[in-house]
Amino acid sequence: MTNEAPMTSRVSAGGRVLFEQRIQGCFSAAIGDGGLDAAEFGGVVGRARGAFDKLKALRADGGLALLTVGDDLEAAAREVREAYARLAQGAAKIVFFGTGGSGLGGQTLAQFGGWSIPGVRALGDAETGAFDRPMTRFYDNLDPFTMESALRGMDLDRTRFVVTSKSGGTPETLSQALAALQAAREAGLEAKIPEMFLGITEPRREGKTNGLRDLLESFGVPCLDHHTGIGGRFAVLTNVGLLPGMTRGADLARVLAGAKAVVDALEASEDGADFAPLIAAALAVELANRRGVKVQVMMPYADRLGRLGAWYVQLWAESLGKDGKGTTPVGCLGPVDQHSQLQLFMDGPKEHYLTFVRQPMEGAGPRIDAELAKRAGIDVLAGKTIGDLVGAQTHAVPQALMQAGRPVRIFELPGLDEEIMGALLMHFMLETILAGWLFGVDPFDQPAVELGKVLTRQRLSGEI
Repeated sequence: MTNEAPMTSRVSAGGRVLFEQRIQGCFSAAIGDGGLDAAEFGGVVGRARGAFDKLKALRADGGLALLTVGDDLEAAAREVREAYARLAQGAAKIVFFGTGGSGLGGQTLAQFGGWSIPGVRALGDAETGAFDRPMTRFYDNLDPFTMESALRGMDLDRTRFVVTSKSGGTPETLSQALAALQAAREAGLEAKIPEMFLGITEPRREGKTNGLRDLLESFGVPCLDHHTGIGGRFAVLTNVGLLPGMTRGADLARVLAGAKAVVDALEASEDGADFAPLIAAALAVELANRRGVKVQVMMPYADRLGRLGAWYVQLWAESLGKDGKGTTPVGCLGPVDQHSQLQLFMDGPKEHYLTFVRQPMEGAGPRIDAELAKRAGIDVLAGKTIGDLVGAQTHAVPQALMQAGRPVRIFELPGLDEEIMGALLMHFMLETILAGWLFGVDPFDQPAVELGKVLTRQRLSGEI
């Protein structure tokens, strides 16, 4: 283990760099007193080796199922393709019910494929120009008025429903499923319910009830098995996230191949000094403990990564916020959040650590006519593309933050495709797990949220 701080770490596959993680902007040489000492940080990474060795041992003995999701790419993709083919038959819309980890991971991969970006077609339609994929809609937040309006406005005969709950007992998701089943019955479609619905939930286990499975199977609805060893917020690379990604044309085998590249880097690293997730975890914990940096900002610059920030917020918050420890994650999107939150990050309390995810944009998008730019009084845009402007911002904003003494990490992407997306998702999950161990908490449980569930049930039953 070297005593030098590893300023740049990368993940590659097939000779291609999928991303570079650059942390130069987190050290005193770049940002002054708010940064860490580079020489000391090398020792911090060295002392974090116990967490690295633990992760590597779990990979070797199969003790962490998340690390195995890319081991059989074709088998994992086949189940999802078959489920999608069945759902899409005769469908105009596929609706996903599921909250928290049962919703955010799917939204992240679906948006990568173009979901919720106006005018952007699905990835799988890019070559043919066809628009034959069903629309995709997510209902992850339970609202009685939204639910009533949505069901009333749906063409139920051409709508398909995917209901996801790992435990099968999530009351918000069960409520949505019950309402949709009732709507189908009232529309005279009860005989079609087995082809209209699909469940994703844990298999039956002795001594444990699964209300969702009981409900759906009573109607003859098929259920895919939610992996019992992968919790909801870590399930984006299982059928929970891959099926929504499939609806927008993502190549699932390539997503999993990108994730596997991070696991391969784990296996190839001898002591963790060059393993990007360990470096990142040690950095976040050290900034929190030594510099009081308690807010972690995720700010990608791409519409297709918009929901990545929301997914990351749950992953980090629910995994690390325990026993008075952890830091607060904030999801942003560039450049829009330059106009809402950047003022705070630049000039507010020195408690923000910012991660930027950027890709080359220069020369992309519409080109600005010089004469029109002159009319608008912004000659600097004359002859430039939209990508030239955004690309300049992806460099200028991090530089400005560093000049203001704020720690900045940059993910440099060569582009944005399925392998890169899979690698990013796996990186952030392993970074979070390692950070949990370094903070001294269990990254896999969420004991504090259980009390709210208990009190909700008591209130519904009239006990309180």
